[in-house]
Amino acid sequence: MPAPRFIDLTGPEVAALPVDTVAVLPLGAIEQHGPHLPVSTDYVTATEVAQAAVAEVAEHGGASVVLLPGLAYTKSDEHHWSPGTIWLSWETLMATLVDIGRSLQTSGITRLVFVNGHGGNSALGQVACRELRRRFGLRTFFAHLGGPPPDQRARPTAGGEMGLGIHGGHAETSLMLHLRPELVQMDRAVRRVPEHLATYELVGFGKPVSFGWLSDDFGPDGHIGDPTTATAQEGAERFAAAVAHVAAAVVEAARFDPAPPA
Repeated sequence: MPAPRFIDLTGPEVAALPVDTVAVLPLGAIEQHGPHLPVSTDYVTATEVAQAAVAEVAEHGGASVVLLPGLAYTKSDEHHWSPGTIWLSWETLMATLVDIGRSLQTSGITRLVFVNGHGGNSALGQVACRELRRRFGLRTFFAHLGGPPPDQRARPTAGGEMGLGIHGGHAETSLMLHLRPELVQMDRAVRRVPEHLATYELVGFGKPVSFGWLSDDFGPDGHIGDPTTATAQEGAERFAAAVAHVAAAVVEAARFDPAPPA
């Protein structure tokens, strides 16, 4: 069953959507992903996962759901130095998310799930969720494709990345080999794992103390991880897991209420 798309509805059809219909908004990015992946990587993964998840929820029930057009341009200033990166300032993106939320509230939408494919959106997305809750009364949720954002995961990954494969590494390259194999240039893939970060006890990705960074802090190629071990088969498995994760999150978001039962 195709994903029900908000933009295919008429105004009266939008107004007639069931109460607690969940609007799903993919957040991608257009930014460099090293020499081997297209700048559309985060946009492709976020929109493809969100579309498949919405279709799954619509087919199997559990929630009324509609898919919004994804945002391609978001907060990618950690990649500002590289050709191919098109990024919005935090002020512009925040204003955009607020305006979208206001418009949805006017249309009768009460629940909004962001499906985020770019870690650089995470902090601002959390702020936007609260802002939309306060201003317009929306129930807002911020979901990543597979749990926490990559820079908050303190677990080893395939390819010997030591939990540092956060951008253009094994996982993202595998996903793109599954979704857009014609755009992946594996002959240009090289390992770029900042192994010295593992020597720091407190500061680092997935550790108690975070740090501000730009992608060229780790080297000139701009990616962080080991794409050389990526496979389309693992990409298919990761995609299926991400779709199931987001679909389950949408169903739960449709009934979520922080207030205790009466």
